[in-house]
Amino acid sequence: MKVTYRLGILLVCLAIVIIGSAAISKSKQERGEQQTMKENLDQFIKEDSQLKGAIAGISVRDATTGKKIYDHMGDVRLRPASNMKLLTAAAALSVLGDDYTFSTSVLASGTVKDNQLNGNLYLQGKGDPTLLSEDFDTFAKKVKANGIDVIEGDIVGDDTRYDDVRLSPDLIWSDEHWYYGAQISALTASPDRDYDAGTVIVEVRPRDVEEKPAVTVTPETEYVQVENTAKTVAGKGEADLTLERIHGENTLTVEGTIPKYAANVKEWMAVWEPTGYALDLFRQSLKKQGITWTGEMTTGAAPAQAKTLYEHESMPLSELLVPFMKLSNNTHAEMLVKEMGRMVHGEGSWEKGLEVVEEEMDKLGMNTETCLIRDGSGISHVNLLPPDEISTLLYSAQHQDWFEAYVHALPETGKSDRMAGGTLRYRMKDQTVQAKTGTIYGVSTLSGYVETSSGDKLIFSIMLNNLLDEEEGPAIEDKIVEMIASQ
Repeated sequence: MKVTYRLGILLVCLAIVIIGSAAISKSKQERGEQQTMKENLDQFIKEDSQLKGAIAGISVRDATTGKKIYDHMGDVRLRPASNMKLLTAAAALSVLGDDYTFSTSVLASGTVKDNQLNGNLYLQGKGDPTLLSEDFDTFAKKVKANGIDVIEGDIVGDDTRYDDVRLSPDLIWSDEHWYYGAQISALTASPDRDYDAGTVIVEVRPRDVEEKPAVTVTPETEYVQVENTAKTVAGKGEADLTLERIHGENTLTVEGTIPKYAANVKEWMAVWEPTGYALDLFRQSLKKQGITWTGEMTTGAAPAQAKTLYEHESMPLSELLVPFMKLSNNTHAEMLVKEMGRMVHGEGSWEKGLEVVEEEMDKLGMNTETCLIRDGSGISHVNLLPPDEISTLLYSAQHQDWFEAYVHALPETGKSDRMAGGTLRYRMKDQTVQAKTGTIYGVSTLSGYVETSSGDKLIFSIMLNNLLDEEEGPAIEDKIVEMIASQ
């Protein structure tokens, strides 16, 4: 009897344990998806060799509720690189509006008699980064159409809408001759429809062995000179060339070697003082129309009483955001900052423009007290943003009337066209992601929106700092996004 009784008790206890274990397993299973993502991400961050000694800040939110569902050092201030453009674009859309355009005016002072302007001709820039050579041809044709063949005066470039500070305060000196470090002026020009304002395209083509390679500059301009000491060598393979611009000048130097059967080398190089560059393109266009002048090519402010001969409007901001964000155009970012400063505070400067950016980020729910913002493009190594604040912005942006233009401008996976896929066109082909990339020395970032395997939408911000090789960053980010998307 006692044995049977004890056996019964034992069986009851065993049943309780089994039932309890099943309940715990069911509970874990119910919570398993989120735990799995957390466990996978935590393990990856801990074990990935590329992250040893580096800093990984990650913030993941539910796109519908804004609730944070994963955090790893999300409140730590990190260098954002071009993720800074997420703030600049949001502020510009909020302040300027998605239909905002930039204008360029051709004006004249004095009177016109017998096809002669007795006064000065002004080209007044108002921050348009998209002016091409063909636009300057149009300006000259409009001068001709106004009955002007001779100008008894000067040709004046007016860039006074913005201040004369050309470079952002933390720009590395070795970056200032490349397209991503181009100078900022309210009157500038671009060489092609990537709209890298303030730059020219330098192309080097091999010739016969021992000859100097051919070097062309686009657009053609006397504003830039080339010193070519390079040499064509026998064979195939890659070129070993160094292209630079002498500081404070518009002399481009080409040195090194290029094999006879090598591919052409093409670089986008920043000019010194882009106002003069735009003015030189205008000079060439005026000459094509047979227009002459007795004075000089110079710079200055157009008088208030000057008569407008022609006014050109840029594409709207919603369209400009596409090359800005998808191609990560630094010049656009800094020009937008200065334009916001001009429109809100009456001063086209970094100081006043960044005040506007911070004001708008406060309105969008970011805690700017924990941020340090030094420019609009993210090229500064002094900028500091926590991933949590970027994911907060991305959540809040969804509820703004300009969000469609904002998200459309983000680089997108699965789109091979440059102006659709942008900097994500070769990444994460199995994922649906719209996000902004970012890279500077030692830094790689990626923040945006991802569709999960269950069809939900999540917001993420991944910021990798102190990397020994920032080129390893995208592969790490892609793995992290894949884990997030498996939710």
